[in-house]
Amino acid sequence: METILSPEYLEFNRLYKEESDIYREISLKMGTPNSAISILYDLCLLGGGCTQKDICESSFLSKQTVNSAIKKLLADGHIYLEKGRGRSTHIYLTESGEKLVDEKIRPVMEMEARAFSALGEDSILLNKLMGAYLANLRGEVQKLQPR
Repeated sequence: METILSPEYLEFNRLYKEESDIYREISLKMGTPNSAISILYDLCLLGGGCTQKDICESSFLSKQTVNSAIKKLLADGHIYLEKGRGRSTHIYLTESGEKLVDEKIRPVMEMEARAFSALGEDSILLNKLMGAYLANLRGEVQKLQPR
């Protein structure tokens, strides 16, 4: 079967999969599920008091994945929840959660920062091109007819 995909796109797709594999490797080396790492990462970025909706919007994870990870982190004593206005529930790190973030999440952030800053000014171009690609792809997805 002949492919309509260009060699450049196939390489881009391979690189995307390699990035996913790197984060899977991080998860395995840390002994922490990838979804939990993502939730803790976003809690670190968003700050205490964010909601599950905030995390879903920041991480692009499904509500079900976020909810399951939150339940596990809660059961493990790494987070606690406080009722907010209306139906909102706010998420905060416990002392053990803060320790987990310091031991496992901040080092990942530092690795990412070093890898990204090593690109120098090319990092601006990378962001510009990735943003354009994603906007184009989202436009193509919007053209799809619902089943």
